[in-house]
Amino acid sequence: MKNLFIKFLLLFVLASLSAHADEGMWLPLLLKKYNEADMQSKGLKLSAEDIYSVNNASLKDAVVRFGGGCTGELISAGGLLLTNHHCGYSSIQNHSTVEKDYLKDGFWAMDRNEELPNSGLTATFLVRMEDVTEQVLEGVTDEMSESQRESIITVNSRDIEKTAEEGNQYRATVKAFYYGSEFYMFVTETYRDVRLVGAPPSSIGKFGGDTDNWMWPRHTGDFSLFRIYANINNEPADYSPSNVPYKPKHHFPISLSGVKENDFTMIFGFPGRTEEYLTSFAVERTLNVVNPIGIKIREQKLKLMKEEMNKSREVWLKYAGKYASISNYYKKWKGENRGLKKLDAIAKKQAQEEQFQQWANGTVERKAKYGNLLPRFEAIYTEQEKYEKALALINEAAFGIDLILYAYRFQSLERTSQSEYATNEEVASKVKSLQEHAEKRFQNYYPELEKKMFPALIEIYFNETDESLQPDIYNTIMKKYKGDYQKYANHVLSKSIFTDKGRMDKFLSSYKKSSVKKLLKDPGYALFNAIFTTYQEKIKPENREAYDKLDVMMRTYIQGLREMQDTRIFYPDANSTLRLSYGKVEGYFPNDSTEYQPFTHLEGMMDKYKPGDEEFDIPEKLIQLYKTKDYGRYGYENKMPVCFIASNHTTGGNSGSPIINGEGQLVGTNFDRNWEGTMSDIMYDPTQVRNISVDIRYTLFIIDKFAGASHLINEMTLVN
Repeated sequence: MKNLFIKFLLLFVLASLSAHADEGMWLPLLLKKYNEADMQSKGLKLSAEDIYSVNNASLKDAVVRFGGGCTGELISAGGLLLTNHHCGYSSIQNHSTVEKDYLKDGFWAMDRNEELPNSGLTATFLVRMEDVTEQVLEGVTDEMSESQRESIITVNSRDIEKTAEEGNQYRATVKAFYYGSEFYMFVTETYRDVRLVGAPPSSIGKFGGDTDNWMWPRHTGDFSLFRIYANINNEPADYSPSNVPYKPKHHFPISLSGVKENDFTMIFGFPGRTEEYLTSFAVERTLNVVNPIGIKIREQKLKLMKEEMNKSREVWLKYAGKYASISNYYKKWKGENRGLKKLDAIAKKQAQEEQFQQWANGTVERKAKYGNLLPRFEAIYTEQEKYEKALALINEAAFGIDLILYAYRFQSLERTSQSEYATNEEVASKVKSLQEHAEKRFQNYYPELEKKMFPALIEIYFNETDESLQPDIYNTIMKKYKGDYQKYANHVLSKSIFTDKGRMDKFLSSYKKSSVKKLLKDPGYALFNAIFTTYQEKIKPENREAYDKLDVMMRTYIQGLREMQDTRIFYPDANSTLRLSYGKVEGYFPNDSTEYQPFTHLEGMMDKYKPGDEEFDIPEKLIQLYKTKDYGRYGYENKMPVCFIASNHTTGGNSGSPIINGEGQLVGTNFDRNWEGTMSDIMYDPTQVRNISVDIRYTLFIIDKFAGASHLINEMTLVN
């Protein structure tokens, strides 16, 4: 009876979680159908058409995909763009030197002539989205194989994309949803001239550093400003001094009223990836196999990097961005594992699967289609585990070695050189590209760190990879170097072209097709080649076969879940397409004896203040503004708000997303999740999951009162 009660309780909790309104990353195209009434009942004053429209200016026209993996929002009629400090970090770093350290001291362009161009940085707008499921699946039948199905889908998708791109400068992409049950086309427009306008010093933009990352309470001014430029016709163009500020269809008015507890909020952005419908077998592998590998290896990387970065500011500048990137998901995975365990996620998934199995066995038709799904899931995940582990070790350990990652870039040169059809011009083009990259690469290369990182990571890789999946070079290391990884690393680092700019310049400047023999003999390239070849021949085929099977099974499984729970709205997993989430401003209880309020203030930042500390130092000017309470129109009741949390469902890619109130006004900029809620990529818990945002009033306060860049405030639309 006790076991039956526990199973019933788990099913009840699971049903409660799936029905919670704050969960979900919704397609703007479908807001009218699924969400408008619910959102309006919670405080939205707009219509679905105000949020997403093809024919009229709407909120979506003020939201961009910033660079490769963040979100940004337009906050002026002159193309001024707001995103996170950590999203603009690499651009700020690239412009920084020891003499002009914009990471440390901040940067503010006092007029548009001082705004700094950023090669390769883009801002991409969504023009429209369209349900193209019927067109994509035309010609697909239940009887055909998965490869036949994929072939037809690929051809149909390309035809749809080609038609959408004809006669315009847009880019069309068809993406699969629900593992290939539905398909939507996204038509986008990308601007290529994006310039740095302003960034606070890291003591504001990264206040709290790695200690506070993923944590609440938070006091981080995680924002930076850029501007989109266009040609004279307001069209995308490569960087040119003659370009002019982009004129957006819509920009966000900014609320000076702030938010209060239980206020409605929504977030618009480009969330990267979630996996909310995974089976218990997949969650178990993430929890017990994949995440622990990443956590262990990144912990070692961070330790070694920190030791060298602390030796000089020059080294710190070389590796600051890379360190932050490695640290981010290291801490995220630790929080995700903690959250999944606390939620008892595997047991909840198993309870749902037991319910699904009973439902599937309820009729002959359902049993034939769904009855054997769960046992097949279990068998595939069991068989595939060693291959998935090997892949994780390659990604985290082998490709965590700078030399191996760099050598990967030369694979195209090798293939071109060995092709009898390749011309000398094609080879020369590859060489030129590598020469250009080499200049940038060696600027941020520090040999002393690589001498420590190389042997540590290669030892983890070889020691923990299944014996049957070891590359052949492992035997050479064992015989020739007696398993001494440091000795092997010293040999590679001292001889390889990938570790010395002089050797690399000499190699590339005299390169011709026959030089590929020297490349193949290079000890660094030989190591990369051995690992990559093993991946291609032993790991990739097994994983590909398993993934193909799992995708088909997941498509079928979700179809079954939607039939079984026919009153539930199943939002699609995130896949880097524009989504809207909504919730409310609210605190939470991280444990039974602690309550977190939803707001932080400058006073709390001062409580954390540690003079001279890398993470918790505060600029003197900000201290003086606090002491005099000189907050201007941005403070309230003699306090300066800094950050707040809400129950909006977010993930990676939502960094920089606008936090919008019920009237469509900007109230904050999303930059993180709380540690207790990092498992929300797999399972959402309404009592724990919170997104963390910079209060827009703090952003304005820093721009105006701290930086003295009031000219930027003057071009914004402020609403009292």
